[in-house]
Amino acid sequence: MHATLPLLEVSDFPAIKRARLDTLQVNLGYLCNQQCFHCHVDAGPRRKEIMQRETIDDVINYIRISDLETLDLTGGAPELNPHFRDLVVTARKMGLRVVDRCNLTILEVPGQEDLAQFLADQRLEITASLPCYLEENVTRQRGKGVYASSIRALQRLNKLGYGHEGSGLVLNLVYNPQGPALPPSQQALQHDYKQHLDEDYGIVFNELFTITNMPIKRFGSMLISKDQFEGYMSLLRDSYNPSNLKSVMCRTLISIDWQGYVYDCDFNQMLKLPLRNGSRPRTHIKHLIGVDLEGKPIVVKEHCYGCTAGHGSSCGGSLEND
Repeated sequence: MHATLPLLEVSDFPAIKRARLDTLQVNLGYLCNQQCFHCHVDAGPRRKEIMQRETIDDVINYIRISDLETLDLTGGAPELNPHFRDLVVTARKMGLRVVDRCNLTILEVPGQEDLAQFLADQRLEITASLPCYLEENVTRQRGKGVYASSIRALQRLNKLGYGHEGSGLVLNLVYNPQGPALPPSQQALQHDYKQHLDEDYGIVFNELFTITNMPIKRFGSMLISKDQFEGYMSLLRDSYNPSNLKSVMCRTLISIDWQGYVYDCDFNQMLKLPLRNGSRPRTHIKHLIGVDLEGKPIVVKEHCYGCTAGHGSSCGGSLEND
């Protein structure tokens, strides 16, 4: 795989500082039952990195002393971590909103037959990857059979109440472009998703999040292989929208890797760019207890143009209203 960080080091991206922390995003490991074309984590079935119980406990201890609102669980497939359910139950008892970044097909993996019911019982908010509402495009991006499995999973979640108005069970979907292009209008694409999925499959959901593909890991390596990296970076830079700076996710979120080390965002984690905290070369979550991060500088490189291009992009989709 081609390394992209050397191509992102030199940057004139504006300096930004952290606001009040309200979200802890935890990567529970890179193990996944899928291996998607656009994955910036390079997750897959052969990955061995997975968060251990001791580190889970460090995360829980940090949550206990922090004024957090949201625990955002990601991977890989976060549900494949053997401690996923314990962490969820503990966080929910603490009153946190818990988001599960679910690839949908995990609901059909042997041993996960009761996962959908567990998510509903714990009232987790599901942010589910469905990079397109058309089967052909999903197959190209995620592999044969993934679309049908995803549709079955969505129908199952709907039966449990997810996506239905008034149920309190939030089901959001995520769109990624097929290649080196910016996402289209989130509002317009959401309309198309809702119409197509409802008419063809009787599926309902709450919101669609459009997320820009980041020029790192698997996607970045593909761009280099196809001699498209420089062109894509020019697109991101030329589409820079300074009004998005105030809303980028790194201002209110920190990202924790499977070993417990802290980063300003998930993308910095994949590039091994640790959060700055005094003289430490990298900071573990257990060393953040009692540390006020508000006002501290955020590590930025050239890839940050991906979050600020066009309508903006974050784990919660577009940063600007269409």
